[in-house]
Amino acid sequence: MRHAWGRADGHRPWRTGHALVAIPLVLIFVITVADLLTPREIELSPLLITAPAITASFSGPWVTGSVGVLSFAGEMVVSAHDGTIADRPVQTQFAAAVVVTVFLVLFSYLRERHQKVLTRVRSVSEAAQRALLRPLPARLGSLRLASMYLAAEEEAQIGGDLYAAARTDSRARIVIGDVRGKGLPSVSDAALLLGSFREAARRHATLPDVARYLDQSVRSDLDEHTEDLEQAQENFITAAVIEIPHDRAVIEMIDCGHPPPLLLRDHQVMTLDAARPAPPLGLGELADPLYEVETFDFKAGDTLLLYTDGVIEARGRGGEFYPLADRLMSWEGDGPETLVRHVRDDLLAYVGGRLGDDAAMVAIQRLPD
Repeated sequence: MRHAWGRADGHRPWRTGHALVAIPLVLIFVITVADLLTPREIELSPLLITAPAITASFSGPWVTGSVGVLSFAGEMVVSAHDGTIADRPVQTQFAAAVVVTVFLVLFSYLRERHQKVLTRVRSVSEAAQRALLRPLPARLGSLRLASMYLAAEEEAQIGGDLYAAARTDSRARIVIGDVRGKGLPSVSDAALLLGSFREAARRHATLPDVARYLDQSVRSDLDEHTEDLEQAQENFITAAVIEIPHDRAVIEMIDCGHPPPLLLRDHQVMTLDAARPAPPLGLGELADPLYEVETFDFKAGDTLLLYTDGVIEARGRGGEFYPLADRLMSWEGDGPETLVRHVRDDLLAYVGGRLGDDAAMVAIQRLPD
């Protein structure tokens, strides 16, 4: 989330760039005065070109051009004082200063335009993220939830990882998934699955019906947009579909080729491996899955962590995969919010600040009745 800092009276805050402009201005003054006070044999005026060069590193074309004009004026003052303004070397120096200043102004203009485009791209991606990956509610009945999304691509806010939650009168349903592939097609597939889940979670009575509906939705979309059968079989979505009844301390899950969730209880970490996993969504026609429900205890105080393979397949500096279950043993906090923040900070530190794939997490804690 970005925060906009400003004053309550509506005036724009003082920017760092405004203060930095003082550096080239002082530099022009010091070099000009020093050149006037030193003997003619010591020429300092060629150093004035450093002023617009410094300005171009942090300011826009107008300020860079203005500083360039002032530095050129300083050179003129020094040359007029020394009586060398008509000399050919000095005129060559003037021409070089003009050419360099023009290029610096052009550089500042192109950089400023690129920054504006980048700002628009960020705003669009943030809007897409809010529309597609809606924030999970902090509470669903007796459940507390928290989520985290880490995009691997620079300037991107969303990719092919997804999660969503829905509540009915008697239960809460959560899905987490990972679209095979990257780029815009994966975002489109993620949007399709999220829309299908939000409809199916309230429409179908049983969890197998929800999973079957999601598989059919993915297959229908692939059949519509993919002509090559082999290519269609290479496109799928791994997902874990979770159902948590309000009146029973259990988790019901159908794992469709997704990494198994982790259950944290009394400072112990347990892996909820599915004994009968289903194939990834989109491949149901090939395997004819039964979508059998796996049931696990989920007591008050327990915390369930759902995640995508971008977490456990992240590599450290030595090439080793991130050991999520082992690293959770060091977590001593309380609540799903602190858990996802702990994993995020530890994961980024482990990989050196840059992920090779998108990563998503959802933490769910059961509160006492």
